[in-house]
Amino acid sequence: MNNNSNKTQYEYTADSIKVLEGLEGVRRRPAMYIGDTSTGGMNHLLFEVIDNAVDEAMAGFCNEIVIRLNEDGSASVLDNGRGIPVGTHKELGISALEVVMTRLHAGGKFEGKAYKVSGGLHGVGVTVVNALSEWLEVEVQDGNYIWYQRYAYGKPQTKVLKKGITKKTGTKVVFKPDTQIFKDASFNYNQIARRAREISFLIPNLKITLEDSLSGKKETFVSERGLIDFLAYLNSGKEVLHEEPIIFKSEQDNVSVEVAMQYTDSYSETVVSFVNTINTIEGGTHISGFRSALTRTLNKYIIKEKLQKDVKELSGEDFREGLTAIINLMLPNPEFESQTKIKLGNRAVHSIVESIVSDKLSEFLEENPKVARVIAQKALTAARARIAARRAKELVHRKEALSSGSLPGKLADCSSRDVENTELFIVEGDSAGGTAKMGRDRQFQAILPIRGKILNVEKARTDKVLEHEEIVTIVSAVGAGIGEEDFDLSKLRYSKVIIMTDADVDGSHIRTLLMTFFYRHLRKLVEAGRLYIAQPPLYCLRSGKKEIYLHSEEQLKRALIEAGCEASSVFYLPKEKPIDKSALKNALFLVSERKRYEKQLLRVGMELPQYLSKYDPKRKLLPLYWTKTRLGDTNLLFSDEEFERLEESLAKKLDKQELEICDIEDIEVSSEADIYYLEFRYRTELQQHLQTVISAGFAIEDLFGDKELTERFKITNQNLTETAASLEELFETVRRIGAKGVDIQRYKGLGEMNAEQLWRTTMDPERRVLLKVTIEDAAEAERMFSILMGTNVEPRRDFIERFALDVHNLDI
Repeated sequence: MNNNSNKTQYEYTADSIKVLEGLEGVRRRPAMYIGDTSTGGMNHLLFEVIDNAVDEAMAGFCNEIVIRLNEDGSASVLDNGRGIPVGTHKELGISALEVVMTRLHAGGKFEGKAYKVSGGLHGVGVTVVNALSEWLEVEVQDGNYIWYQRYAYGKPQTKVLKKGITKKTGTKVVFKPDTQIFKDASFNYNQIARRAREISFLIPNLKITLEDSLSGKKETFVSERGLIDFLAYLNSGKEVLHEEPIIFKSEQDNVSVEVAMQYTDSYSETVVSFVNTINTIEGGTHISGFRSALTRTLNKYIIKEKLQKDVKELSGEDFREGLTAIINLMLPNPEFESQTKIKLGNRAVHSIVESIVSDKLSEFLEENPKVARVIAQKALTAARARIAARRAKELVHRKEALSSGSLPGKLADCSSRDVENTELFIVEGDSAGGTAKMGRDRQFQAILPIRGKILNVEKARTDKVLEHEEIVTIVSAVGAGIGEEDFDLSKLRYSKVIIMTDADVDGSHIRTLLMTFFYRHLRKLVEAGRLYIAQPPLYCLRSGKKEIYLHSEEQLKRALIEAGCEASSVFYLPKEKPIDKSALKNALFLVSERKRYEKQLLRVGMELPQYLSKYDPKRKLLPLYWTKTRLGDTNLLFSDEEFERLEESLAKKLDKQELEICDIEDIEVSSEADIYYLEFRYRTELQQHLQTVISAGFAIEDLFGDKELTERFKITNQNLTETAASLEELFETVRRIGAKGVDIQRYKGLGEMNAEQLWRTTMDPERRVLLKVTIEDAAEAERMFSILMGTNVEPRRDFIERFALDVHNLDI
């Protein structure tokens, strides 16, 4: 038999084997190192840099870290630790700084001498950050000199330069992720804030400042009591059953184990774990050791005190109901499952944690009999409720078996039985449900309308939850059971479960109640990425027979600009020529972003027009640095070479061999510096915009106008003719014209759309927008559900008062 016909047209030879040099392998396969190339990957880059600073803090050399998200999409991390070594590496003959930044598996954490414990272990973290960045700058202060090096796509662009003298120590890393790799991603402030908060709890008295230059947000995280403060934070919104937490710390075989525990009135558990400050969100051997010790020790206590009575058996689940616990480990050689460090694998750690927790918890129970009995009664009550819930589930299953087809009567099922291609819409109200049934694709879309607001499951045990008719209907429709033990993902009847509610206050409340139910009782469905939230449009723009659906205020603004440009003819008066519509749109979008660009400029008293006026047309450059010298001179410099010439000139004037140089965004601005400077991080982005405007025939002064020429643009629209002195003024005129003759409808409910509109905007897989519900931080999710849906009113009031001014599109 001849198999030649099955061969590919390419030969597999020795020449087929390619060796990727340097960091090219990282750039080709970034997900191997950072998980993905979405916002999660962007944040992972930043966390790698932050972890290096945290390692300095754990080693006792750093007590302050500043994290900044800059206007141009870059981020910076500044610490006052020892600073990365800059001396020459003996084997490679180049600076150790360059080795760390450009060589995989190079670092100071392998031998355990520079760092006893650390979060970064593989020597790839900051190197990967460098490889996946358009550019990266590192500045090291070693107590004598300031050292600087710049990289692009992982490759050095300068030597390690001596930039000045200083008495301070520390490292500053600034990087901009490569937009070719991270196309639509951005840093997530809330995730970064959570990480900073966690670190501050785990390393008492470490001050971490987080700033977002774009939004103006700024937070400082510092804790004096460590895990005790962490417990109080996690238990916001809950009633604690014993005021004093159970806290202990012990060491065995070079493994330090610190545990903080407290029981609350909640019906769920919150157990978070850390290894060398890294959040092991998938647990590992330390969690299994903790749970084994908890179950055995508490069970032993209850039997010893003869407290069981009517309860014959208790499970581990009973002992963990209402428990909030933090397990914090420090060990020299943790074995993580991957570079993303989400699960601990050291086998020996299980027995170490189990031994320490058993001993320390037994001591606590003996010494605190009142608290011990409170914990025991909580577990016994949980066991009784679990038994009652099991009976309720059996009744539900029997009821389903007796009913025709075992499916709820109100469910409009789909015809396909291919689970991976089907989806269930849970729709608010019978009216919207009827519209959805008419608009759907019956082949793969099922509709389940629910009446009003379901039970708030945060305030009810499982047996009470299963008495609620609407919840039983949802459980039956989903088909995979309910609860941690009984839920079976393989029995899921639909690949997507989509919550579709009105865009008003009631709709938001129903959506929150449903999400609380899914998180508490069908959590595996959420963890599997099967829960979604439909995004009906906020606006409909109608002009004649044309309709445009928009999901945000930003989309509305852009749509009106585009409509105004299309409906108008704009002439550039100095040259008496019409302006290309595409170039005009780009120019107006630049003007609309003025406030974003201006935030950093205002630090040195400049506005955007003043900065843009310094554009050098020959070099096609905007200033890179603002500087101020000890002599009071201020300068705008266009390159690092100009900065070096300024240093040389000032050194001669001051008769100094070395100058002290200070970034005004530093942790602590020196009052004795010879040169203060600010680097304009968004320069490259602005240069690109500016060149687009200039290539379209505009002058720079056209952007914001000047006093000499009052009329630069003429706008004609039907019988209307207007003039504008600048693009900024033209922006307002064009937007006003764009809104003329356009009917703008703001949607509040699904019922305001007919079946065809609902399909086209919200249900059609080709055009709709869905939000996937994920659990990025289980502890924070637990805390937020307790605050927003729990029995304690005060934390909820505080939350509403704190964020009231941040609410957008509130419909009452």
